[in-house]
Amino acid sequence: MSTSTAASPAAARRILRWIPTFLAFPLSGLIAILVVGSTSGVVAALLAGAVVGAVLGGAQWLALRTSGVGRRWWAATAVAVPLGTALGTWLTGAAATTGQLVLRGLVTGLVVGAAQALALRTPPLRAAGWAGVTSAAWGLGWLITSNVIVDAERGYVVFGASGALTATILTGLCLPLVVRRTGPAAALADTDAAVAVAR
Repeated sequence: MSTSTAASPAAARRILRWIPTFLAFPLSGLIAILVVGSTSGVVAALLAGAVVGAVLGGAQWLALRTSGVGRRWWAATAVAVPLGTALGTWLTGAAATTGQLVLRGLVTGLVVGAAQALALRTPPLRAAGWAGVTSAAWGLGWLITSNVIVDAERGYVVFGASGALTATILTGLCLPLVVRRTGPAAALADTDAAVAVAR
């Protein structure tokens, strides 16, 4: 049984666990709009982003922990989302046009992807790839959502379910850039997966 053959079911299971995390985007966005309100400025964006980062980071970590990903992913996401959102809001002036929302998504996604890759000590080229994919995914998420929602001027901190699902599928397909099983527990899990496939 080849390594690639054994790895394929594990990769498929990882993606299947990852996709439901798209629900964390609209859920955390709803909590943020209720608790913080509109992202009308950098401070509000920072606070709302903290809500999204905590919820999203936790959801993603729960999906990835069986692949050897530790709580550093959660912490990195919880810090990066508010920082990226605040930076994107500062650059766009909290405006709600499609172009400005996409730019904010690109900026936030870049910061998030870079932080997540750094947390996993990903090699430079793979880290750059993940940061780029996450940036593109978050920009695309806003592009899709901005053409669906009718009250973008309310100042949502993150895109809705339609954009979230697309962004999550895109990043899920590229997870091998950063998620690579290491350590005794991961090795044991990989061995179990290989035995199960061999049977």
